[in-house]
Amino acid sequence: MPRYVWGVDSAASVDEELYNCVKNNFGNPKFWGRYLSEVPNVSAGLTREEISFLRNRGIKVLPIYNVFTEATGYSRGQIAARNAVFNARRLGIPNNVALFANVERFFAVDEAWIRGWVESLFPTGYRSGIYHDPVEGGFAQAYCEAVRKNSQVAIQAILWSAEPEPGVTRERNAPAFKPATPNCKANVWIWQYGRDADQCPIDTNLADQRTLNYLY
Repeated sequence: MPRYVWGVDSAASVDEELYNCVKNNFGNPKFWGRYLSEVPNVSAGLTREEISFLRNRGIKVLPIYNVFTEATGYSRGQIAARNAVFNARRLGIPNNVALFANVERFFAVDEAWIRGWVESLFPTGYRSGIYHDPVEGGFAQAYCEAVRKNSQVAIQAILWSAEPEPGVTRERNAPAFKPATPNCKANVWIWQYGRDADQCPIDTNLADQRTLNYLY
């Protein structure tokens, strides 16, 4: 098994058409990032049928929680974690799977929210994950501050970096795994290296193979 595995994420639901588009144009994803809930004009919500469709094709599901538009305040981080867990359980996603908060580069973000997210997920049996941009926006600084306040954040959280962005490729042409990282201890195990493919509505990613242990 290679040290790094290739996968995709999409706001659109995965059906035969989208799956074939990815397979024919890009390769065979080992994982597929999908949103736990529907957000109008942003993302279709994951369903049990879609989970079965992917898993039957040997593709692991990477669950993303995106029902928030800013990442500030401890209590908001707690609420986001509770909502993510509720939706994961509703879909039959088992414990020990990482749930990824979708922190966009233009979001307000502070260390309290990050601690609220990570500390609230830990006792539920799920792992904490965070999609983020370590270059643009305030995430990297907030994350390192959260780690200073609670060193467990760096141990428990799996980070998914959106930088740098060399561009979409086929699986066999994926770049060497070199995501940008915060300037402190961090498990940056996933890298979204290409966004908005022309052929299919997906982004392309590389992940440390250890990540597969925490996907469904």
